[in-house]
Amino acid sequence: MRSALADHTLYRTLKSVDDIKTFMEAHVFAVWDFMSLLKALQRDLTCTDIPWMPKRDASIARFINEIVFGEESDVNELGEPKSHFEMYYEAMQQIGASTKGIDTFLNALEVGASIKDALQLPNVPSYASSFVLHTFDVIHSGDVHRVASAFTFGREDLIPDMFIQILEHSKYNKGTNQYSKLLYYLQRHIDIDGDEHGPLALKMIDSLSDGDQIKESEIIETAKASLLKRIELWDGITTMIKNNQLHTNVIEA
Repeated sequence: MRSALADHTLYRTLKSVDDIKTFMEAHVFAVWDFMSLLKALQRDLTCTDIPWMPKRDASIARFINEIVFGEESDVNELGEPKSHFEMYYEAMQQIGASTKGIDTFLNALEVGASIKDALQLPNVPSYASSFVLHTFDVIHSGDVHRVASAFTFGREDLIPDMFIQILEHSKYNKGTNQYSKLLYYLQRHIDIDGDEHGPLALKMIDSLSDGDQIKESEIIETAKASLLKRIELWDGITTMIKNNQLHTNVIEA
């Protein structure tokens, strides 16, 4: 399944600025819901309660806290503190991608809508909605090893492969400032996730399974389901891009 993602036709479909806009308008939901996976791990593997109590594995607590620090308060290309979601959102604005879908969704959540109801609003792509619903199903399972599996195999361990493919296959003009924020975001993930977070996430999985065959089975099951949802998300984006390309070609003809 990882191989299918690494060689997905999506990367070869990204040929124009408009294609990249379409990609970002859906992918931003995965950028957003990643933080909820991470916060679920922080809740369960570190102590966020008062009074504070020590956790059994300080190395994993440190790992999670380091990721939270980097994801929630990294620095952008200008040296300004920004979350990775904010970086991505600003990259969308810079390239001219629509933020209407993610804005509609977040505004609904802010006034008290449920995740499910907010995802049913106009401008939210159905394939993005399905992806986010799966993420929150895993979170609401209450099983930290399942959350860690979705985080590791559906996200952290996968991100470098995906983003390297995007950089290699997209027809970027790297000398154009229109893409500077997106290129910085992509390179930041490749540098951090490939060199630091991926190996530590695998160590976390080993610690949480601890030789328990049932947990190991559930970790594998969750990993497969998470990868399948990523493939479905990529399939949906690819179909949308190809439909847009066909529409553009018909107009130009």
